[in-house]
Amino acid sequence: MERLNELWPEFWAAALETLYMTSFALVLGGILGLAIGIILYVTRPGGLAANRVVSVLANLVVNFFRPIPFIIFLVVAQPLARAVVGVGIGTTAGAFIIGLAAAFAIGRIVEQHLVSVSPGVIEAARAMGAGPWRILFTVAIPESLGPLILGYTFILVALIDMTAMAGLVGGGGLGAFAQIYGFRQFEPLVMWAAIVLIVVFVHLVQMLGTRLARKVMRR
Repeated sequence: MERLNELWPEFWAAALETLYMTSFALVLGGILGLAIGIILYVTRPGGLAANRVVSVLANLVVNFFRPIPFIIFLVVAQPLARAVVGVGIGTTAGAFIIGLAAAFAIGRIVEQHLVSVSPGVIEAARAMGAGPWRILFTVAIPESLGPLILGYTFILVALIDMTAMAGLVGGGGLGAFAQIYGFRQFEPLVMWAAIVLIVVFVHLVQMLGTRLARKVMRR
């Protein structure tokens, strides 16, 4: 307990780093993933703007990057992080790489939930003269908003987990804190303090996401 008391400033600094990386990655991955998902959805065969070439290329890109283990992606994406954010190591670089990796998974989630929208609803909008983009933004996305919120909640929980591995590129956060001050220094109490706070973050995110999704789906 005495060692944990000594490390309280580092502990809360690590907690803030985890929140920063998660927020950064969610914004970046959320925007990129939404764009990827929309492209996959509208260009698929029978989609709102079906385009075989674009659909095949988009699926190839997603299918190539999505299966790469994150621990490997962290290392491979360092040069890109250096080119975009100016550094290849550190909290911002780690957050950038996490967001980039998450974008491909988010893209699939967005595509799957948009595809689940009833074809009858889409056809009804078409019959009323709505164009592809109007159908997308006024029918497809609003109809799938509740499940999309749950999907993004799932990804946000995964992002918190991914920040624990960002320590490999000097990302900091609670994962790095638990490893450096807990595991390596044989201080189980320090390690478990970090683990418990990560669990609390995950629980809060899941609870808020579920409540928001339920509220949206009741409308």
